[in-house]
Amino acid sequence: MEYSHKSIEKKWQKFWEENKTYKTTEGKEKKAYILDMFPYPSGAGLHVGHPKGYTATDVFSRMRRSQGYDVLHPIGWDAFGLPAEQYALKTGNDPREFTDKNIIIFREQLKKLGFSYDYEKEVNTSNPNYYKITQFIFQQLYKKGLAEIREANVNWCEGLGTVLANEEVLNINGKMVSDIGGFEVVKKPMKQWVLKITHYADRLLEGLEDLDWPKSVKELQKNWIGKSEGIVIDFVNEKNNISIPVFTTRPDTIYGVTYIVLAPENDLVLKLVSEEQKKEVLNYISESAKKTDVERQDDSKDKTGVFLGTYAINPITNEKTPIYIADYVLNDYATGAVMAVPAHDTRDWKFANSLGLKIKFVLKTDDMSKAFVGESSYINSPLLNNVSNKKEAFNIILKELENLNKGYKKTNYKLRDWLFSRQRFYGEPFPILFTEDNNIALIDEEDLPLELPKTDYIKPSNTGESPLANISDWVNTTYKGKKVRRETNTMPQWAGSCWYYLAYILTKSPNNLIDIKSEEAMELFKKWLPVDLYIGGQEHAVLHLLYARFWHQVLFDIGIVPVAEPFQRLINQGMILADNGEKMSKSKGNVINPDEIIESHGADTLRLYELFMGPLEASLPWSYKGLDGSRKWIDRVYRMIETFELTSSNNGNLDFIYNDVVKKVTNMLEDCKFNTAISQLMVFVNAVYKEKTPIYKNYIEKFLVMFSAFCPHIAEELWEKIGNKPSIYAQSWPIFDENKLVINKAVVAIQINGKLKSTVEVKIGTEKEVLISLAKKTIEKQLQGKNIIKEIAVQDKIVNFVVK
Repeated sequence: MEYSHKSIEKKWQKFWEENKTYKTTEGKEKKAYILDMFPYPSGAGLHVGHPKGYTATDVFSRMRRSQGYDVLHPIGWDAFGLPAEQYALKTGNDPREFTDKNIIIFREQLKKLGFSYDYEKEVNTSNPNYYKITQFIFQQLYKKGLAEIREANVNWCEGLGTVLANEEVLNINGKMVSDIGGFEVVKKPMKQWVLKITHYADRLLEGLEDLDWPKSVKELQKNWIGKSEGIVIDFVNEKNNISIPVFTTRPDTIYGVTYIVLAPENDLVLKLVSEEQKKEVLNYISESAKKTDVERQDDSKDKTGVFLGTYAINPITNEKTPIYIADYVLNDYATGAVMAVPAHDTRDWKFANSLGLKIKFVLKTDDMSKAFVGESSYINSPLLNNVSNKKEAFNIILKELENLNKGYKKTNYKLRDWLFSRQRFYGEPFPILFTEDNNIALIDEEDLPLELPKTDYIKPSNTGESPLANISDWVNTTYKGKKVRRETNTMPQWAGSCWYYLAYILTKSPNNLIDIKSEEAMELFKKWLPVDLYIGGQEHAVLHLLYARFWHQVLFDIGIVPVAEPFQRLINQGMILADNGEKMSKSKGNVINPDEIIESHGADTLRLYELFMGPLEASLPWSYKGLDGSRKWIDRVYRMIETFELTSSNNGNLDFIYNDVVKKVTNMLEDCKFNTAISQLMVFVNAVYKEKTPIYKNYIEKFLVMFSAFCPHIAEELWEKIGNKPSIYAQSWPIFDENKLVINKAVVAIQINGKLKSTVEVKIGTEKEVLISLAKKTIEKQLQGKNIIKEIAVQDKIVNFVVK
């Protein structure tokens, strides 16, 4: 017996909307803020990979609501973005219209899946009411000295007319190209707004300690910040005495330096290069600009570089050391210069071998066929040959360099300040003005938001500026009676997503936010922060989370929010792959539209299947066979309600299995082990089908409450079918009875001459004589005509008849 998912799902979605079933409550003692990484509303809509994480948060939210929590489970739209910008540039049409249409598609798809979102909390980062606060936060960053204009080496894409973030750049056949459109990207120095996230590096590291995040994500963030203790050592060019500062965490290997290597972008390169080498060096610099930082750091590739034709003096050994440039050194890390010790660094080893450079071991090793990067006794190092450990050696070299005035101790970070400018029309305008004398002035808070102009002329500027530069009457204006010029760059898409979790709290109706500085806002923040469970893809494990934490810590410092960290618990869901194990993509033609699955199998089936596939964190291939299996089990639940008579009296037969399932399902959901929780629900259904008597109604009702977290539409229908008033969403989560988890029955094996013939279930402690009598009745036919020589009974275990 199957149910009609189409009619049932429409019926209950209408009921939920009309009755505002999912409206956020705020009067209970316990709270749960359950958050999805909000989607970018592309024209393609959702594919079946998207609902996996959304369903997980929905199940958790439904459980918390039933457990008596106030639950905040919102949704919104990361609405600024490059695809909408490209649409505008190609068509000349306003990207806001394009985005609004996409949002409608996404919203309808989410509603079809029955997610318990409070749509009164909906936000849109491109709405002026929203980016008014984004602009306010930027101004606070500026006031704290954390935002400035600086010339920076950026990824410039002429084809898109904008700077791209590293994650928006691909390497194809050795060339940098944009991930959208495949346009060429080059490194180019440009004046950009920069946010000084490096000022918060230590805070961002320290804050990780108390967060319930995957260890892998914490390590990614720690490695991205890359804190290291070292020494800046002053090497000096032998001819013109130009200082070449290098940063190293291994000053104890300074006797093994055989060359100095500079990043191609280092300002010292053109000051140090000889005339004979200048042409070759300039060509190398040009080629390096076409590579991504990721490619340059790829240790699987051969190292390349060029000799500058000059030498530096090692301050400890006084040896002449050749100077090279090589693109495996990045200019924005430390000083952009490295003292190369190829005997004890794998990248330096590869470079030295590819160019035939000298290699000198200063740490003892039995294998000189490769770089030795561990610790051992020192050799060929006069100041260190009798030293026992690295720390002592570090301090000896530091003291010697300080005496020579050639070095000092420094803490360094891989983390770089955040390039915050984009040459796009479709982004948050900067809330600043340039005066006629080129000073920066902030727009008064009461005059925010500074809105994007309405225009039909969205075309590339062809000057390296954003399309806003074409709109001269918007760029050149007056403010408080003075001529001013607006910034033509806009903020990156990251800006709106840095604080959207706060926006949900501030939102009373879609895109209507209360003042973030108000007492009401602070009380709401105290109520809801931090986010209790945050689920999203690991592709955002570093930058989004790092940027959001940075902004949040600044807001904490200025008294806007009451807690120092925004996200207490984090889970990264795995991807749903195509059935052949490939990643789903439009280009491969293997994307599965959830609308088609909802049409054929129902939303509840899709929800159940995606969480039953395996652990939430695992990336697993799609299987239509698995989807069919999920639908068959839901049909089995439907038949169970249709078939079995329910009673208000409890015969006790299901006491143990029911309470065991409630305990396990609850604990598994607390741990976000959704697939095993579903398995336990199946265990209960199997137990019900083994019963021949009327089933205790209370157990069925509580089963449906748990079932409703996964399959809300059919659960509502069955709840109504057994005579209850809707909605099941308002029912309490079941609580198990520990007393009924004590097993008081045993299964006793019945044997003849040691061979199993049957089993019987008895009360624990049943006397041996009773066991023997019961066993004889159970296998009466098999004992006929047999001469019983011996009867052996082990209490609660076995009865064995020895016969002739």
